[in-house]
Amino acid sequence: MTSSFSGQNRPGVPPRLPTPPTGWPIGSYSTYEEAQRAVDFLADDDFPVQEVTIVGVDLMLVERVTGRLTWGRVLGTGAASGAWFGLFVGVLLSLFNTSPGASLGPIVAGLVVGIAFGLIFAAVGYGSARGKRDFQSASQLVAGRYDVLCQPRSAERGRDLLAKLAMRPSDAGGTGQA
Repeated sequence: MTSSFSGQNRPGVPPRLPTPPTGWPIGSYSTYEEAQRAVDFLADDDFPVQEVTIVGVDLMLVERVTGRLTWGRVLGTGAASGAWFGLFVGVLLSLFNTSPGASLGPIVAGLVVGIAFGLIFAAVGYGSARGKRDFQSASQLVAGRYDVLCQPRSAERGRDLLAKLAMRPSDAGGTGQA
């Protein structure tokens, strides 16, 4: 049974709730860039791309370590973050300040208080970890392969078009269109 809230009855509208993808596989690629290139190729050929879904299969979370954390780096980042927020609050306060000639006071006060709070929150956060995570990292969700699925009514045409794409020499500039 389909709910009117799932969006499944409206073509071109993604479902609001997590829903397994539907369709027939028309291509499989080792990188997202290749799958994106395939869908772009279909779009360039006036294919109904609203019937296409790119599905990442064999998902993995990749965490790339970007650097070592030290007290200096933590406090510097906390101060910078607090400074930006304090500057923002100070500018807002100065916009609503009606006293003549006192427009710089709220900005300076916001900046100083922002830096202080940034330092405090950064120090408390890093100190509470007690050396269990002394590194910075960036996480990314990556798939082992990317399948391009298509609704059955257009799958054969999509497969034929992607076969033409596969037979073209690959280039670094995209779909190879002039």
